[in-house]
Amino acid sequence: MANDTIITVTGNLTAEPELRYTNTGRAVVNFTIASTPRSFDRVTNEWKDGSALFLRTSAWGETAENIAKSLHKGTAVIAQGRLTQRSYQAQDGTNRTIVELTADDIGPSLRRATADVARNSSGSGNFSGNSGSFGNSSSLSGENIFPDVPAGNSGTASNDVNNDASNDANNDPWADQDDSQDPANVPF
Repeated sequence: MANDTIITVTGNLTAEPELRYTNTGRAVVNFTIASTPRSFDRVTNEWKDGSALFLRTSAWGETAENIAKSLHKGTAVIAQGRLTQRSYQAQDGTNRTIVELTADDIGPSLRRATADVARNSSGSGNFSGNSGSFGNSSSLSGENIFPDVPAGNSGTASNDVNNDASNDANNDPWADQDDSQDPANVPF
């Protein structure tokens, strides 16, 4: 929609996703993403955690079913969706307002993990992880999900620039960079 507030959030799932179905049979999943900002304190030479944001999130349809099969408590994720606000009256009679994320797309963060991707049997083009088992290909169907790339070719064609000897690690201009202050290199 034209006036939706679209955001991207990274963080960890705080609990197992809760999958349920509406009266019409449509799947919906609810879960919370905890996102904690980190900053480097140059005085103490340490990383400091900021205040955590706990963002209640939902997803619908096939995406909801894929989330329930693929993501689990503690999984680092990156999610994009529409930020919504709703108001309600609590049991004690007070009016409350909450902000939620309706996820349009979500997946495991590959910053500190690997994931095997398997096509859904419905063939709709949506992808899901392998039940959250990062780095374990034993649950893959063996189907080549990229039909234009020959099987076993690791996604590069023989004339791809990645096969050029000049692109190896010895000629990488970023290889000698000091990344000690990069938050990607600091354990959670």
